[in-house]
Amino acid sequence: MISAKGPTSAFIKVACEKCKNEQIIFDKASTKVKCLVCGEILAVPTGGKAKIQGKVIQTLN
Repeated sequence: MISAKGPTSAFIKVACEKCKNEQIIFDKASTKVKCLVCGEILAVPTGGKAKIQGKVIQTLN
């Protein structure tokens, strides 16, 4: 039987708390994700969904 559930992961748009740069990251990141402008850490891997350090603006489908 095929499950009707959708995907369990998504891309999210996150704003850096330090410089307000917005970038798109994967919510299950397997490595630290840094801001491309200032280098601030935006996401830290946890083995499942990443711990998001910035402000989540939008979830992209």
